[in-house]
Amino acid sequence: MELDLSSDQELLRDSAARFIDSTCPLPTVRELIGSETGLPADYLRGAGELGWFALLVPEEHGGGSISGEGVCDLAIIAEERGRALQPGPFVCMNVVAAALAAAGSPEQQAGILPSVRDGEAVATWVLGDAIEGLASDSSLTATSRGNGFVVSGQADPVDGGAMADWFLVTTGGEEGLTQFIVSATTPGIAVTPLQGLDITKRYASVAFDDTIVPATSVLGRPGHGDADVEHQLQLACVLSASETVGATDALFEITRRYAVERTAFGRPIGSFQAVKHQLADMSLSLEAGKAISTAAVRAVQEHRQDAGAIASIAKSWVSDTGVDIAQGCAQVFAGIGFTWEHDLHLFLRRITMNGLLFGQSDRHRERLCRINGI
Repeated sequence: MELDLSSDQELLRDSAARFIDSTCPLPTVRELIGSETGLPADYLRGAGELGWFALLVPEEHGGGSISGEGVCDLAIIAEERGRALQPGPFVCMNVVAAALAAAGSPEQQAGILPSVRDGEAVATWVLGDAIEGLASDSSLTATSRGNGFVVSGQADPVDGGAMADWFLVTTGGEEGLTQFIVSATTPGIAVTPLQGLDITKRYASVAFDDTIVPATSVLGRPGHGDADVEHQLQLACVLSASETVGATDALFEITRRYAVERTAFGRPIGSFQAVKHQLADMSLSLEAGKAISTAAVRAVQEHRQDAGAIASIAKSWVSDTGVDIAQGCAQVFAGIGFTWEHDLHLFLRRITMNGLLFGQSDRHRERLCRINGI
């Protein structure tokens, strides 16, 4: 990111990098690929102790940010996570924590928020197809029945869905968007682990078969969740983009060093015009991604009117160019870049999967058209 970091934010970046290096460096990520959760023991609790899930939680609820700009602070951590391909539902955990802090009832804030904030419980966002913020587009629906609601539909892929203790469920319906905070053990919820392209993280399909949800599980006002969902989507987009920028930047630096050190015909391969031009093009796309991600983080942090549009621009640009850069890096590495032992494919997997979460590029371009009345 190209944010002007304060001394406290520099310390935040350094502490995040040290935590990652001591608990889950890339060799450890590889070792955990076949495990159930993909996480080291007590990883989320350790992250919670560092405040990774509390930066958007007000001080009266035990949270607080380093700089007073929680979104910017989270973007710094997200970028460091991307550099080392960290596992776990970091983005969704923060979306849920922010939603509970902003719209949760006193009972929800007292009973659920502390465990999510401290990394003791896993919470994730079950969004379905409500990305446009229109109830008619949602694959998850809720209808009122008696003193509660009946939730139906399915959403996938859900980041961390199989290990989640709580689901933040965004549903559509005739009355509009309604959100619920629901225990993963609620009868009528079926969670199916999925084999995802990104083998360093865990995804699942979450299905609701006429699941009865009490009114006490509603987050905010029934049918009036549009503004909350919009902010959650913006937050998810900028954090996902920041993580992708971190992963792309790390992969490009590995590739640049290889081009300088690898020799062919008595000279570094990076000195050949074709490789040099390819590296220059990738560098330009990467710098553009850093710039638009920074702009999006600032816009969401400041709650600007155009934050939704800028977040979608960042998400779509970084998703598309990230994959292009990763594939270009594979060309520079040539044959070795296509082997299992090389880390390149792990970066390509993460970058590609991040592009699918919270709306693919084409969906965000459609969203831009709707925002601009086109």
